[in-house]
Amino acid sequence: MKNLVELLAKSLVDSPEKVDVQMIEKEKSCVIELRVSPEDMGKVIGRQGRIARAIRTMVKAASTKSNKKVVVDII
Repeated sequence: MKNLVELLAKSLVDSPEKVDVQMIEKEKSCVIELRVSPEDMGKVIGRQGRIARAIRTMVKAASTKSNKKVVVDII
């Protein structure tokens, strides 16, 4: 899932080398922290949060096999 978020973010931004994805695993959940440069923040979030919502939906669909709740935080 970390790789999925990283691939999506790098394809959206102008500075793919500044994309940083960290995965924090807990017992029944997992937090994926996505960091991008401030200039690219709007491209990752999208208008009214549509792109961010789409990324979260894709990660949620990919995480159904692991039976863990996955949260994507854009920092």
